[in-house]
Amino acid sequence: MYRDADQRKDRLAAQNDSRDGVIFKMKNDPRVTKVGRFIRRFSIDELPQVLNVLFGDLAVVGPRPPVPREVAQYTLAERRRLHVKPGLTCLWQIQGRSELPFKQQVRLDLQYIHSQSVWKDIVIILKTVPAVLLGKGAY
Repeated sequence: MYRDADQRKDRLAAQNDSRDGVIFKMKNDPRVTKVGRFIRRFSIDELPQVLNVLFGDLAVVGPRPPVPREVAQYTLAERRRLHVKPGLTCLWQIQGRSELPFKQQVRLDLQYIHSQSVWKDIVIILKTVPAVLLGKGAY
């Protein structure tokens, strides 16, 4: 990202590809450098989060950690996804990533929270590998 990415984000708000406006996503975000685009596409930017897993601040599977600016826009029902430890990967990461609207991401997070199991975590982890390698929905 360019250094002034946060300031530029406010000017780009009208071009948000997210259908419901809570999260900000742009397929061709002009704030992302060419190298950054490659790093994002293949989730290389997520590698440092492995340290957060090792320190116990992040789970391997769980709802993705939100941006505080987005949390301020959450409804009470959407805030239920904040009651569990966030994770590196989740159901919506393997079912469409950035292409899914926010409300569907929340629905999948809540579905995961209510049906957590070691077996489901293993399945999600295994399905994350091809999702990352193919880069589908990553931007």
